[in-house]
Amino acid sequence: MGKSVLDMSVSLDGFVAGPNETPENGLGDNGLRLHRWIGFGEEADGEVVPGRPEGVNGEIWDGLMTSGAVVAGRGTVEPAGWWDGDHHDGVPIFILTRSRTPESVEQWPLITVLDDAGEAIGRAKEAAGDRDVLVHGVGCAAAALEAGVLDEVQLHLVPILLGDGRRLFEGIDLERLHEFEVADVREGRGATHLRYRVVR
Repeated sequence: MGKSVLDMSVSLDGFVAGPNETPENGLGDNGLRLHRWIGFGEEADGEVVPGRPEGVNGEIWDGLMTSGAVVAGRGTVEPAGWWDGDHHDGVPIFILTRSRTPESVEQWPLITVLDDAGEAIGRAKEAAGDRDVLVHGVGCAAAALEAGVLDEVQLHLVPILLGDGRRLFEGIDLERLHEFEVADVREGRGATHLRYRVVR
């Protein structure tokens, strides 16, 4: 069975989104800069041109795209338009939320909405088979760690300061000690890719 891997781009000062985050401004002010390593925020003729990057960044991107299921929170999917019902390659998507979802979500058969992190990641692992489960979002990070169902954390450390916004492990219950051990470090263009195993 594959691993559950939280994947987030983060600034040097620990933010995964800038200030003034709204559904229309999903990464907050200047937050798109966190994803320049995959081409977001780069412009050509006024158009944003994301896509598979070259070198180490491309290898990291390929790894993300081989995941067999996705678990994300509502704060992640709403600004992204629920990914139009398909994150990548038709893999199952499990959305973790306790609030009512729009009826329009029912049109996308790949999306399952759940309110329990353990169940969401358990079902995602089952669906993914021997491939990893890609986990996105601050709320999912906290819920999965607290439930003891997160296996690894992959961070793309971007050399910028946002000064304010949403912190990666914001709101996590620190009554329980969370420790990590380094699994991999790779230097890409515009980001250092860090992978940690969760120590239980």
